This record gives sequence, structure tokens and C-alpha cells, in this order.
Amino acid sequence: MAVLPYIIKIMTKSASVQQLSNPLVVAIAYDGLCTFELGVAVEVFGLPRPEMGENWYQFEVAGIDAGEMQAIGGMRVVVDGGMETIERAGTIIIPGWRGVDTPIPASLIKAIRESHANGARVVSICSGVFVLAEAGLLAGRRATTHWQYTDMLSQRYPDIIVEPDVLYVDEGDVMTSAGSAAGIDLCLHLIRRDHGMEVANMVARRLVVPPHRDGGQAQFVERSVPSLHESSRIGPLLDYLRENIDKNFSVAIMADFSGMSTRTFLRRFEAATGTTPTKWLLAERLEKTRHLLETSAMTIEEVAMASGFGSAATLRHHFRRHLSTTPKAYREKFQPTSKNHNL
Repeated sequence: MAVLPYIIKIMTKSASVQQLSNPLVVAIAYDGLCTFELGVAVEVFGLPRPEMGENWYQFEVAGIDAGEMQAIGGMRVVVDGGMETIERAGTIIIPGWRGVDTPIPASLIKAIRESHANGARVVSICSGVFVLAEAGLLAGRRATTHWQYTDMLSQRYPDIIVEPDVLYVDEGDVMTSAGSAAGIDLCLHLIRRDHGMEVANMVARRLVVPPHRDGGQAQFVERSVPSLHESSRIGPLLDYLRENIDKNFSVAIMADFSGMSTRTFLRRFEAATGTTPTKWLLAERLEKTRHLLETSAMTIEEVAMASGFGSAATLRHHFRRHLSTTPKAYREKFQPTSKNHNL
């Protein structure tokens, strides 16, 4: 389900940032580097933020392979720090790993273990969890990773309590996140833990992302529901709703279609999609509206009827509330040469 965009005002007031015992955040770089994951760490902790004052994080990158390293996307990376940088870290970030079947250097395992034993926190993004697992830092603890890798993580490391449906897990001194973008959620959580909600919200505004996302990664899994039993009931419902998005559906009608009681249906629908039926329908209708505004010459009344809002007034209300713009402005952005379609 798409995250609905919103418009914010950047705040520039100074924040109340607490002094950490060791503010140095070190992200590792390696040959085959996951570029986006490293970018998340750099953007959150490495970007200069004068409004945060002198107690903000320090940031360095530690290259674990000698010389020039390749990164995903055809780039080459050269960093100033080496393995010794990890020894000084207060927080270590593992931005993915070059392959879940690729061996992890013993020197990296040793450096992470020693730094962790000396009090450093260790954070993984996406497949970086396999580095922490190999280092033995997750034994008997909860952890997560991208939903494609959760079964593999459980099979290889049965002593880890794998949480497959969450965006991140905080075990105090060891933290893990789900897929790549969930690394942003975890990094903001870490800021919230260190400096409070107001500071985390300020950074989120700078990034133009929600300071906290509800739900878990189950809503992003390709299959509609987590089990064959539920997919035989809820999966066809989702297909039917999309095909008939212009019609009205009550929770009772949807529950009856799925062959469940209302209470059971609500519980299983949220488990399968990460949201409620009402919110799911609204998001689907907004997506239908955007598609029609981008590709058709329908009037706003026709778009409202085709997307299930029923009236232009209702459509405008939800469009402005959730997209912070009007249907007319949206269409002009994507159809700059279009005529006035009675919007």
C-alpha cells in the first residue's frame, strides 16, 4: 500500500539534544556495498544539523575492505576510516550485506564483538542482520529482517526469535530493521530514544517522512495474507473490492463475503493487510482517483463516481486531507497540457 504524501513546513528552531557518552556513529562500508542502506545512515546521522547544537552525533564510515570498493549501482567508494574506526564507535550500523550467502570476514566479526563488549550499540538494516547473527549477538534475542529473508534467518540461526511482521526490533544494545526503507524507521527510533520525540520529529520533517509508521512489514508482503487458509477467504475479497471500487461496502458485507463473523474478519483483515478495511478502501480509492486524474479526461464528478467517493465534494475533501492538494492541481501536474475537465 502506498504511503500517502503530505506537505510540511521545515522547522529551524534549536532542539534540546542530550549529551551522549559516546556520540560517534560508525557505518561500515564493504565491497558490494548496499548503497541505499548506507545512504540512510549518512542522511540521518552524517548530515550537518546545526540546529541540533554541539551535542549532535558524530559520524564516520569504516571501510572493511582495502582500497577502492564497489557499490551497487556502478559506483566506487573510497573512505577515510578502516577497521580501527569500529573500535571507537558508540553505535555501529551494518547497512545491509553483500549477499546472504556471502561469507562474513572473521576480522569484521571480531571487531563488532569487541566493540559491542565495550559498550557499543549495534544496528543492522535489512540483510545486515546476518552479520549480527554470525557474530552471535542475537542468540536468544528477538530480531527482524526483510520478509524475504525471515525464514532463512530462522533456519540458519534457530536460537534467534525472528519477528517477521515488524518494521524493527529494539533489544537495547542490538537493533535490527526490516527491508531497506525500514532502516529509516529504526534510525528515527534511535534518535527518539537518545534525544526524545521532539528531536526525532524535527529530523523526520527534514527528511519529509513520517516520524513513526503504524503497522508492520506484513502490509508490504507480495502475498495478500500469511496463510493459505486466510488467502482462500480474504485474497478473493481484495481482488473483488479493487474490481468494484466504485460500489459501497460495509464491514458486514465484506465479512459475509469472506465467510467470517465481523469480529473475526476485522482481526484477520488487519493481520493480512496491516490496516483496517475502512483505511484500506480509502487508500485504494485515492490510488484509483490518482490514476484516473493522470490518464483520463473524465470530469471530477465522473472520477468521484468511478473511484467510489460518490460525489465531487467528498472526493475533494479526502484528496486535500490526505494529499494536501486539489484534484485540479494534481491533474495539471501530470497532464500539463490538458484542458479544464470541470475540476
